[in-house]
Amino acid sequence: MDINIEVIGKLLAPVFTAILGFIVKKYFEARPKLITYLVHASAIPFRSEENEMTVNTHSIVVRNSGERTAHNVRIGHNFLPAHQVFPQVSHAIIAGVNSSAEILVPTLVPGEQVTISYLYFPPCLWSEVHSYCKCDEMAAKYINIVPSPQLGKLEETIIWGLIFVGASTIVYWIIYWLWLWANNAA
Repeated sequence: MDINIEVIGKLLAPVFTAILGFIVKKYFEARPKLITYLVHASAIPFRSEENEMTVNTHSIVVRNSGERTAHNVRIGHNFLPAHQVFPQVSHAIIAGVNSSAEILVPTLVPGEQVTISYLYFPPCLWSEVHSYCKCDEMAAKYINIVPSPQLGKLEETIIWGLIFVGASTIVYWIIYWLWLWANNAA
């Protein structure tokens, strides 16, 4: 069985290059990753003998899911209703023109999140409150969430193990068939 080292080198070079490129990219491009999502929005009716009114409420979460600290996180508002920031992190409110405002959080470390709850009256809707979310390094990504159960560590480990075994098997068979093809062509 004659093994041609050039063929193996040509096959493995792109794989090792991809792995090295991924490691270098991960190391040099580590940065904050802001995500923002709406937790809930609701209208609460109040009825009394004298009158009837509705109070609107919603909450958003701003999270740094990246690998570096996000600096000067700015949550822009078309108008700023009554609100509460949780946890009570250091923040400032910067007033703008026409009742617009920004909530400025100086830093969000990796894995940290801030929840902001709002309370306001109709005809305003939750979609009319916010305008943007960004930090010095990037703009936040708005995502829609669907509550779902999280996998446990054991299940996640099993899934990744099966993915690795499958990918390794595919790479092995590709190399084996290419080796057979190279030996039959020679």
